[in-house]
Amino acid sequence: MSDTLVLRAGTVADAAAIAATIAAAFAQYRGRLIPESTAFRETPEAIGDQFATGSGAIVAERNGTMIGCVVTEPLEGDLYFGRLAVRPEARGLGLARQLIVAVEDDARRRGLPGVRLGVRIALVENQRLFSSLGYREISREAHPGFDHPTSINMRKAL
Repeated sequence: MSDTLVLRAGTVADAAAIAATIAAAFAQYRGRLIPESTAFRETPEAIGDQFATGSGAIVAERNGTMIGCVVTEPLEGDLYFGRLAVRPEARGLGLARQLIVAVEDDARRRGLPGVRLGVRIALVENQRLFSSLGYREISREAHPGFDHPTSINMRKAL
């Protein structure tokens, strides 16, 4: 049997698998992020609602099983992505990069000038990945209740 990887647009029918993929991928961040990531409270219903309000997703499937995903939405004239998630058993294959390239390709198809993301200050390895792909810091912000920045906003011009 061949090992087939497919990246495709996610649909509302994928909401449960997207929520499960996010939960599996973000489990490594429990206890590392203060405040805790809202990804831990992601539900299929909430993801379905996001689709209904204009958000989208790109999913990665290996032999029909979802192993990665990323959620997208228009933001300030650019395409924003969040919840970049790769299941632990699929890490180390460059899938996160492939999903980001797919987001950039989607933004180009839409005629958008750039792609944005937010990354926690505590996740230095993720910052390095995004920087290596051409993303640059554009601002920092604090989560509600914090008097210091907890997140970095990054952008890549296309």
